Amino acid sequence: MRLIGIVVYPNFRLIGLAAATVLEIANSLRASPFYDVRIVSEGGGLVRSSSGVSVQTEPLQQIFDTIMISGGASELSATHALLEAIRGAAGSSRRVASTCTGAFLLAEAGLLDDRRATTHWFYAPEFRRRYPRVRLKEDRIFVVDGAVWTSAGMTAVFDLALALVEDDLGRDASRAVARQLVLYHRRAGGQSQYSRLLELDPKSDRVQSAVTFARQNLQQALTVEQLADVARLSPRQFSRVFRKELGKSPAKVVEQLRVEAAQLMLEDGGHSIEEVVRETGFANREQLRRAFLRTLGQPPQAVRRSAQLQRTT
Repeated sequence: MRLIGIVVYPNFRLIGLAAATVLEIANSLRASPFYDVRIVSEGGGLVRSSSGVSVQTEPLQQIFDTIMISGGASELSATHALLEAIRGAAGSSRRVASTCTGAFLLAEAGLLDDRRATTHWFYAPEFRRRYPRVRLKEDRIFVVDGAVWTSAGMTAVFDLALALVEDDLGRDASRAVARQLVLYHRRAGGQSQYSRLLELDPKSDRVQSAVTFARQNLQQALTVEQLADVARLSPRQFSRVFRKELGKSPAKVVEQLRVEAAQLMLEDGGHSIEEVVRETGFANREQLRRAFLRTLGQPPQAVRRSAQLQRTT
């Protein structure tokens, strides 16, 4: 069984503990548990999060397979003793990881010198100023450099944890966990922290439900009639309300959803073009290529080559 230590400290963000849920689900899908997850801190005991919720922790003293440093509500929230404990734990662990601003602690401990790493985009300028020896990739979801894994902020903890599961148990296991979490799967490490989907901000539950349905059913045709039925509106009324709320037609938004999903698969590097076409609902390779040119300004092959290059630099 792999012993995983999730390191917290005063004012940490609770979302970092979502990694424990990913590993818990991975355990539940196996005949016997693979992970033993412990929440640890400098001295053990109750540790208060940035939201005011406190969690019970164990001292950071054991030998772990993997330690994960949670992010905090500020760039750096670590005592000298905690940094020493992190250095010691890292020296005896197979892997070291951080989420969000947890990268500041790894960098302060000297564990990121001359390595590639990422952190929350908002804190990237300060990180770059403080730690010039770190090769910061501020536009990545997560970065793997040898035994050191770092991720972007907030929900990127899911992507990092799923990638760890994939590293340990394989792609099928990671996908099974993602399905249990009602996630599309994880985003590729080389993918940008910025998403066109974040720009979609429906004002009504009806339009939101249609967008959510489309995102979860990209293999289907996703006609206006089908989406209107989900929203419980007539096709004409649905198209009018949809365009008013999002400033785009349903067909354009569906294309953006397909392109975003296809881009993720291409950047992941483990899918053929045919698989991408099939999984994201494009009719054929040519339709995929035209959609990429309209949306991204480059063909699918260029996106794949760029992701491959980023993974090696």
